[in-house]
Amino acid sequence: MTRKLVLALVLICCTALPAVAAGDFKIAYIDLQKALNQSEAGKAAKEKIAQRVKEHETVFDGRQKELKKLKDDLEKQALLLSEEARGAKQRDFDQRLKEFQRATKDAQEEVQQKDADYTRAILEELSKVIQDFGAREGYAMILEKTESAVLFADAKFDVTDSLIKAYDASRKK
Repeated sequence: MTRKLVLALVLICCTALPAVAAGDFKIAYIDLQKALNQSEAGKAAKEKIAQRVKEHETVFDGRQKELKKLKDDLEKQALLLSEEARGAKQRDFDQRLKEFQRATKDAQEEVQQKDADYTRAILEELSKVIQDFGAREGYAMILEKTESAVLFADAKFDVTDSLIKAYDASRKK
């Protein structure tokens, strides 16, 4: 896949040499990760995710303390309880532990899904801004800066900050 992408880029660049020589072929790149992290929408999304994680942590810290207390009580009373009572308490503890683990996993999945939803929405909006920006500024191509696709790019071709500003401005309208 990467070879095909690199080959396609090389072919595009080779076929565009006459246009480059004429000086009307502009290429730029954007660091989408930076745009996601530094745009106002990205910062707001990260804040919402962090708040949700904090809410989950508050709930789970309480439940974890409760489980620890149950386990400590079970260990302290192990010799005093009958085998049947000890087994019942152990089953109760095991059931609560499973519920806690399931709830923790569900919370993690919820946070990951919300993060993916926010990211997808921001990228959709950002894509439109990139299209408009590229057309308005006369770029023939705007690439995404990833380590696997762009091996080297001079910083003067980085339009990330300009696109972040354009994106933030488009959201205020």
